[in-house]
Amino acid sequence: MSIELFFKAIRVGDMPQCKTLLAANPDIINSKDARGSSPLLLATYYGHDELVKVLLEHNPEIDAQDASGNSALMGVCFKGFEKIAATLIRKGANVNQVNFNGASALIYAATFGNIPIVNLLLAHDANPALKDARGFTALDHAKMQGLDQVVAILQAKTT
Repeated sequence: MSIELFFKAIRVGDMPQCKTLLAANPDIINSKDARGSSPLLLATYYGHDELVKVLLEHNPEIDAQDASGNSALMGVCFKGFEKIAATLIRKGANVNQVNFNGASALIYAATFGNIPIVNLLLAHDANPALKDARGFTALDHAKMQGLDQVVAILQAKTT
């Protein structure tokens, strides 16, 4: 079986093909593509809600990181997929994991002004005091982007 075929099926959201390939080789769940993305990370990146649920049934490494150190949760916070973020958190994703630049899911959600995900992360104990490699917190990023609502939410959480 080809790993490339599995990743292609994930990219296009081909649920039947993914299920067939997983059934034939369950160990493929934690494989990596050429960019270091796991099947779960890739499915979340493309916003395939139902496929994410199927992959999670196979107990993937939920906090696996790609070549930049980003996890599936970080990716959905960047992309704005609130439903998938909630699913990942329910399944135990680490809300305080950081990538190789020190950025967390909360920093991504705050930087891109994703208020529902900011609130979701904070409700699940995301640490607003985490700083990235440049020394900036989620609040700092929200201020730099001029995102007043996100600033207000984060200020209320840090005071």
